[in-house]
Amino acid sequence: MPNAAILAVGTELLFGQTVNTNAAYISEQLQLLGYNVLYHFTVGDNPGRMKHALALAFREADVVLTTGGLGPTQDDLTKEMIAEEMGVKLVLDKEAMARMEEVMLSLGRKNYTENNKKQAWLPEGAAPFYNTAGTAPGFALERNGKTAIALPGPPREMEQMMRESAIPYLAKKSDSVIYSRVLHFYGIGESALETALLPIIEGQTDPTVAPYAKEGEAHVRISSKRASVEEAAAAVNLAAERAQALAGAYLYSMDGEEYWEVVVRLLREKGKKLAAAESCTGGLFAGMITSVPGSSEVFDRAFVAYSNESKAELLGVAQETLDLGGAVSGPCCREMAAGALSHSAADIAVAVTGIAGPGGAIPGKPVGTVFFGVAVRGADGEPRVSVSGKNFRDRGRRVNRRVCVLELCDLVRKELERD
Repeated sequence: MPNAAILAVGTELLFGQTVNTNAAYISEQLQLLGYNVLYHFTVGDNPGRMKHALALAFREADVVLTTGGLGPTQDDLTKEMIAEEMGVKLVLDKEAMARMEEVMLSLGRKNYTENNKKQAWLPEGAAPFYNTAGTAPGFALERNGKTAIALPGPPREMEQMMRESAIPYLAKKSDSVIYSRVLHFYGIGESALETALLPIIEGQTDPTVAPYAKEGEAHVRISSKRASVEEAAAAVNLAAERAQALAGAYLYSMDGEEYWEVVVRLLREKGKKLAAAESCTGGLFAGMITSVPGSSEVFDRAFVAYSNESKAELLGVAQETLDLGGAVSGPCCREMAAGALSHSAADIAVAVTGIAGPGGAIPGKPVGTVFFGVAVRGADGEPRVSVSGKNFRDRGRRVNRRVCVLELCDLVRKELERD
């Protein structure tokens, strides 16, 4: 199993001005190809430290993938440092130059600056990876049993070059493949999920079953490393079926789908439309649902009723209800859900009202107090409305709101599965 390391280049990464999403993407792809990722390095635009980091990476890794530092400016030094470390010189790649000039002309930049030509120089003997999403080419260079793969820093360019060039190149060097599935669970914590799955976790060798916590939910990655995709997939699928049998009550996706993606898919399958009335989530639920392609077929409308006045005006919540129990109450949520259904063409409407924090707590209603409602249009046209209250642990406003979105998705899924 080849060992790999990832070296991200850029002072902006060290300063926290840019988040290094490239390393996560590359690691995932390498794992699927059967590579063992040993290290992630991050280094600034300093030639001495870059060379030192490269030497450290090559000390234990067979393959080192770099991102960043391939541009036209003086601090873009990645290929120079790779060439120096591997004992070769830089030479002009005429194809890279022609492609760069073509891109520049298409952008109307006939008089581009001289330093742009720097991008067309590659280490001698390198296999070029031409950039179809930008100008700076990447490359693969093999010397003395070691391989360097240089990729651009912008994530869109990097991912495209990985798909088109680096992955096919690396696949030829791996004698095995890894197949994985990620199962998503809601309503059960990581430790409780691990306990439920102990029969397939204890004594595991291959496939591996690894639970891990996400914000408001728990995931399980099941992976197998075999000689072929078919063998690995068969082993993973069998383990996934066993996991479903052990903890299926909390399982909402066996293929890594986000909960809102599952909801949209189920609405399509059932031929149903959805509406939402949101208070504490402020439209976040509607935003996640509508982020799914094709959601316009199944999502009718959303009401963001944050103030008491808007709850009354948009959804018909009675003033008496607001006066007696307040906006964060079961009766208010019930009327919000019923109002969203009656003011829409939806078959199902959900509602949420609560205290997302950090302020807003009152006696008897701490931060994390949330009420959820579901209204379903009956065959006789009359709505069937149910309400539930939750007291979530306060994990900060952002996570509190995300958990509310997950709970709404859970309610819709269970309603659709009951239909």
